Amino acid sequence: MKDAGRTAVVPHEQPATGDGPRSAVQAVRVLHVINGEHYSGAERVQDLLAGYLPVHGYEAAFACVKPGRFLEARKFREARLFELPMRGRLDFRCGRNVAQLVRDEKFALVHAHTPRSLLVASQAARLAGVPLVYHVHSPAGRDSTRRMANWANAWLERRAAARAARLIAVSPSVRTYMIDRGFAENRVVCVPNGVPRIDVLPRKAAPKHWTLGMTALFRPRKGVEVLLEALAEVRRRGQNVWLRAIGPFETPAYEAEVRGLAERLGMSSAIAWTGFVGDVVAELKGIDALVLPSLFGEGLPMVVLEAMAAGVPVIASSVEGVPEAIRDGEDGLLVAPGDAADLSDAIERLVSGGFDYAAMSADAQSRHAEFFSAEIMAGRVAEVYDQVLGR
Repeated sequence: MKDAGRTAVVPHEQPATGDGPRSAVQAVRVLHVINGEHYSGAERVQDLLAGYLPVHGYEAAFACVKPGRFLEARKFREARLFELPMRGRLDFRCGRNVAQLVRDEKFALVHAHTPRSLLVASQAARLAGVPLVYHVHSPAGRDSTRRMANWANAWLERRAAARAARLIAVSPSVRTYMIDRGFAENRVVCVPNGVPRIDVLPRKAAPKHWTLGMTALFRPRKGVEVLLEALAEVRRRGQNVWLRAIGPFETPAYEAEVRGLAERLGMSSAIAWTGFVGDVVAELKGIDALVLPSLFGEGLPMVVLEAMAAGVPVIASSVEGVPEAIRDGEDGLLVAPGDAADLSDAIERLVSGGFDYAAMSADAQSRHAEFFSAEIMAGRVAEVYDQVLGR
């Protein structure tokens, strides 16, 4: 077992990095078991909980079973982080190591975030005799384009989550999915994702020249190919629209495939590929609308909520939890997944003045503040912990 050298959160002290609230009570220690290889939507939730839970009496630490980008990209670095890499998906020694960590560090509860980390956390919680909470960020059975991998993940998730005291679903649609998978309704709690408020004013007027943004860990289910086809059509209609593609690709092979498509569509010069960026908020300030053309597999995307917080209108596929955040025609626009024609029409309607851009920006920001802030998310996760621990 390797301590990654981070300093533990100290009760009553503001985190040195990030903007989480100040803790006011002696904290109960909670261990979040995570993958850690990426820093995308689910990882942002994990990071934010570390910053915002202390005010509710909980101190979070991390055990990474696939250490990677999370170690350096996370904002709330005061949370202790342990590297306990798995040698394979069924590395049961990792679960025993995590159980020993729970006993040594006196964690009161274990919180898992992915099917892989759930396998470890379930074993560790059982061996250490502490409760288990499982955070369901997206439907495991609809996570990728690989049918056998989806089936295996869903099967393993169903077995490993059997002993979880509570399952936290990030949207009503994900909660319904888990209930349909056989989990009791009273064990599955919906806690929508949340992101910090962003101290910017809503957009006052539509831009003269439009830059759309797509923020993602680019992989097949994110639907970037659909966006490229839609954007090429919009430009053929005479709209001078550009794309800023923000984030890394899942694999070099997929990157080559997507860039090849952009070249065949004559779109290469109209796209800026940024790769991974640590400051998504800064990127949002440089775009006029966010597009998320996901095909399936979303829970409640953090990038959608971040755009809303920044007052950036969103055009997104109507999949999973997205319609629970975006109201079509009010906070943004919803389109059919996988439909390039529908997406191109929505983009053209927005950029040609078919909607009140300023009103849409203001509505998105106010809706985020009312329903999807980081404070609300952390408070509701703390309520789950209170129920499980009998506090």
